[in-house]
Amino acid sequence: MSNGAFEKDYSDDSFWDKVKNYAKAAGEAALEPALKMYYAATDADTPTWAKTTIYGALGYFISPIDVIPDITPLVGYTDDVGILCAAVAATASHIKAEHVAKAKETLKQWFS
Repeated sequence: MSNGAFEKDYSDDSFWDKVKNYAKAAGEAALEPALKMYYAATDADTPTWAKTTIYGALGYFISPIDVIPDITPLVGYTDDVGILCAAVAATASHIKAEHVAKAKETLKQWFS
């Protein structure tokens, strides 16, 4: 399944609704890469190809259609984490220290 197929499913509102409503269930393992990429995608310095990859992965994360349904106990976010990690690996050179710091600060606020 290509990340590009889910780029159309991405919107800022849908992303924030998903992470706010499912933060505890998804856990930090899913949210950290999602937040790093979100902040990278909102950076004007990030190239279009990287933003497309990021928005495709984030679109998959927020899409109600999933390989493994998110409501499945313990493994529901496994596919999401895999897609997010693959997208992080592909776009890592465009994820700056400031994006990582923002992601960690957001997680600290939610999980502390």
